[in-house]
Amino acid sequence: MFNRFALLALVALIALSACSSAPTPAPVTSPNQDTYVSANLDTSYQGALSARNQLALGTLQLDGTATAITATQAKTLLTLWQALRGTTQSGASAQAEVSALLGQIEGALTADQLAAIKALKLTQTSFQQWAAANGIATGTGGGQPGGGQGLSPEARATRQASEGRTGQSGSGTSTAVISAVITYLEKIAQ
Repeated sequence: MFNRFALLALVALIALSACSSAPTPAPVTSPNQDTYVSANLDTSYQGALSARNQLALGTLQLDGTATAITATQAKTLLTLWQALRGTTQSGASAQAEVSALLGQIEGALTADQLAAIKALKLTQTSFQQWAAANGIATGTGGGQPGGGQGLSPEARATRQASEGRTGQSGSGTSTAVISAVITYLEKIAQ
């Protein structure tokens, strides 16, 4: 009886030590740090948007074209964009996780859609024009330091939007365009 108990305790101890030794991924310090490299989109030209923002704004700009998102694609893309928004808003997302989601988003688009987005040559200026046309204030990063502490990411974003600010340089606009993509995809997926 004692041997069986000792053996069971030893197995449990080994199992627990194996679980606790796994390293945790390093969090990204800023949700606006885009290190994702796309095999399909060019980010090397003057003023180019990050691949993430090219995918988001480009998806919106495909609407009404021959390469618009289909209802079937919208269902897949909706889940991916929602996951991306959730991970980036948490503030503790690993860049590998963000990159994997962006890769899946690209994988859900056709070669023609990716080529059309690339051909748009989206820039910071086009991003700011989209934001202005949609009533989104860009860029001061002002506000009371610590004013968003204790708020959920959604409540913080709502407060920033109501005050006409975007938080860290461009991250609020990036979140706004991702939210616009999600709203757009929800309409198509129905």
